[in-house]
Amino acid sequence: MKSFFNVISLSNALKYKDLFKPVENESIEFSKSCNAVLAQDVISDIDIPDFDRSTMDGYALCAESTFGASNSNPAYINIAGSVTMGEKPDFKITTGNAAEIPTGGMLPSGANSVVMVEHTEIVDSTMIEVYKSAAPQENVIKKGEDFKKKEVLLKKGGKLKTQDIGVLAALGKTHIMVYKKPVVGIISTGDEIISPDKQPVSGQIRDINTHTLSSMINQAGGISIQAGIVKDDFNKLYRICEKTLKNCDMLIISGGSSVGTRDYTTDVLKKLSDSKIIFQGISISPGKPTILAKADNKPIWGLPGHVASAMIVFKIVVNPFLSQLQGVIENTNKWPEVTAILTRNISSAHGRTDFIRVKLSRKNNMIAAEPVLGKSGLINTITRGNGLIKIDENTEGLKKGSEVQIIPF
Repeated sequence: MKSFFNVISLSNALKYKDLFKPVENESIEFSKSCNAVLAQDVISDIDIPDFDRSTMDGYALCAESTFGASNSNPAYINIAGSVTMGEKPDFKITTGNAAEIPTGGMLPSGANSVVMVEHTEIVDSTMIEVYKSAAPQENVIKKGEDFKKKEVLLKKGGKLKTQDIGVLAALGKTHIMVYKKPVVGIISTGDEIISPDKQPVSGQIRDINTHTLSSMINQAGGISIQAGIVKDDFNKLYRICEKTLKNCDMLIISGGSSVGTRDYTTDVLKKLSDSKIIFQGISISPGKPTILAKADNKPIWGLPGHVASAMIVFKIVVNPFLSQLQGVIENTNKWPEVTAILTRNISSAHGRTDFIRVKLSRKNNMIAAEPVLGKSGLINTITRGNGLIKIDENTEGLKKGSEVQIIPF
């Protein structure tokens, strides 16, 4: 029997992501860059907007011209001109004068406010009545109020969101430098594993892990390569690992990481060129038999064969390493969390970090977290649940009614 060695804590395991460098970068069209990771700071080379503009249809004027105006005592303002969209006004506004202006129009020189058309009434072609005082800068966006010239708008290492694409468009940056999407190879191992399109006979099971992990990789911003199913054969596993590793930035071997006479993962990893086993085993549940190695400076994972374990280990452990390869600079060890109330007691082993699957529901104006208990080989514990509770290694269980933080799954 083989034995585990170098079992480490979750926090120490996550520190090893710094061993790996981000993938290369490339220039892509900004319209196709959503969810890509910036490989450079985006700095504004102009003020946005680069002129004072109106946020309402109305009249551009000096706010002082309207002070004291009311329904019973309107201000009478002369019309000095009209602003045309997309053009710079060729006239100046002085006290007692105004210019008709559309939403987004450029304020004429001398104007510092816009009174809404709803607060005015036309007397004739040369004059309006204003029934409400306007404050300076009211209904106006000032030059550079959105973004200022030389301001860092988007930082290197951040994932581009939908709204960021609008920023790039506003700056006229039609191409942007981003990190390439990391390519992640997936190998499923086991004599009992068959592809989903085949009919299993007694003792066989369809390959679930390849496809769930592939989906998680793609969702996290990587590109998955399904290298196929490999039987429990040392030479075959070594050949497919060597071949797949040449075409990817990270390799995941699903199954074969536990203690057993027919599990060859560790031996294969040791034989790969320029390889090193970084750790074999993490003090977490589920997922203790997780292996991390590196070869050609690429991370290689040996994940548990049980589907729930493999998915949780990917979510908690592998995903931060994938973010590292993507060039993400933000703290990837933190997840957006939801506060909920636990519906029952949960026990936990001291000295081990536990991740408990939970089902969230809304009860009595609060979010309730109901533990979904079951063996790690059951996929229904993942499909019935939609979040995880993390129980730290120095915590011995949680009590019913306690407030817990949920990692959305």
